[in-house]
Amino acid sequence: MHHRRVLSRSIAAATGLGLLVAMISPAAASAAGPAALANPGFESGLTGWTVSGTASAAKIEADGHDSAHRLTHYLAGPGSVTTSQKVRLPATGWFTYTASVKSGGPVGSSTLRVSGCAIGATTTVPSTEADDSWLTLAVSFRALTRNCTIGIRTTGATAWASIDSVAVNPGRTEREIRGADLSSIPRNEDKGAEYLTPGRRAIDPVSAFALAGANVGRLKVWVDPADGYNDLDDVVAMGKRITRSGMTVLVDFHYSDRWTDPGAQGVPAAWADDTVAEMTAHLREHTVQVLTALKKAKVSVGFVQVGNEINPGMLWPYGQTWDVVPGDGVDTAQWDSLAGFLTAGSTAVKQVLPQAKVILHLTNINNGIGSLTWWFDEITARDVPFDVIGLSYYSYWHGSFADLQEAVSVLGDRYDKDVIVVETAYPFTLADDPESPWENTIDLPAELTAGYPATPAGQAANFRAVQDVTVAAPGGRGLGAIYWEPAWTSVAGAGWDPADPTSGNAWENQAMFDYDGRMLVPAFSQFLPDFGTVPPGWARLLRR
Repeated sequence: MHHRRVLSRSIAAATGLGLLVAMISPAAASAAGPAALANPGFESGLTGWTVSGTASAAKIEADGHDSAHRLTHYLAGPGSVTTSQKVRLPATGWFTYTASVKSGGPVGSSTLRVSGCAIGATTTVPSTEADDSWLTLAVSFRALTRNCTIGIRTTGATAWASIDSVAVNPGRTEREIRGADLSSIPRNEDKGAEYLTPGRRAIDPVSAFALAGANVGRLKVWVDPADGYNDLDDVVAMGKRITRSGMTVLVDFHYSDRWTDPGAQGVPAAWADDTVAEMTAHLREHTVQVLTALKKAKVSVGFVQVGNEINPGMLWPYGQTWDVVPGDGVDTAQWDSLAGFLTAGSTAVKQVLPQAKVILHLTNINNGIGSLTWWFDEITARDVPFDVIGLSYYSYWHGSFADLQEAVSVLGDRYDKDVIVVETAYPFTLADDPESPWENTIDLPAELTAGYPATPAGQAANFRAVQDVTVAAPGGRGLGAIYWEPAWTSVAGAGWDPADPTSGNAWENQAMFDYDGRMLVPAFSQFLPDFGTVPPGWARLLRR
């Protein structure tokens, strides 16, 4: 595994993250080399490892990740078990403890941990009960001395975990992108939504996310929406709020008057009678217009999505691709039109904001990695310029965490691009808001991801698992994740349909505010940075 490299100068400048951390240099990391471990694959039983707590709960089993054996913890009743090893590091500085893992049982019941040489560092092992797949997990630490202890701890009745392929290498893995899509806040506020601290005091929701440690605010842009929200003026106003809070902006162009996704990529009404060439010119002009307005307003824009969930193409039917089945040939004209749209948008971004990173955003990881490489192969063959791959990943729709980690690794390596999960979310309850007339998108126990209940703790654990799986993906190309619409609470007039003020909100049970408007602290806490100081004001906010 290649650990998260030093943040590039360009991304650090765009996001303002460069001042947050002092990374170990690649040269120093290379000189240090990996730590020597005893029996890292458990092929010699527990030799070199120490078991404490409920010792009978730690056993060597067959079927390791990439070898014949693995260590498994299983607690039939209450208690805890820790298996650990003392390690002599080759140097002080930043190191990352990695392992292949799987787990189940109560939320957060197993953790990888480092102690003895630094302030305690832990990472929760994601639940893999959905498919029993192995994941790569990482926990980074700054060693102040060379004598460390690494291990895995499991706590609670019915909790279990397996571990294999343990390593300690120089360098650091972190969640560089910790973001929130804040697009619905202006309309929610205008319709009377309240956002409250745990103590029920009013709070600016943008400030709340920034105080929690979020560093990216995502905003969608529609061309001429029926209700006037998410248009140029709205995005500029929100962009200024996000910038003032200390976050950077990710601009999400839909190139439509309303939602776009795999089931809808509608042409804006004003472009409906255009030729492909005229539509391409309008797309470029629209991109330049919005970004120029943001630049004049001194909005910090770090990333720009050219299209939203565009597996099936965009601006249907001219740039539509999902009528083409992989292996059955390609409609060259439609692919060429799509490539032209994307190139026009990408070059427009660089024209106005040369330092901003262009994202191409896909979804449906559950269709298999081949469906994603098929799409990117067609796009890269047409020389479409872009910087970052964006993915949607909702664990109740898009396969297992192993599927996500495979997508991040394969796409990052195949196209030499960093990867961001630009959309993810999870419910904190299955109950409907009594004020909302629309049933929730996820409202049944059978729809949930195994191991993650619809509780505030389950929501928080799922969001953190998405982040950790992304950044620990082999290859080191995962940057982090952005939570989709955590402030879209239920309020009359702020429903899903911009053309219908009576439409409701089916997403409120996946927001990070409860039905009384109070912050859900477990979920908010997952924006806190891995290293450095806690954002000023976070502790004060919790006391309000």
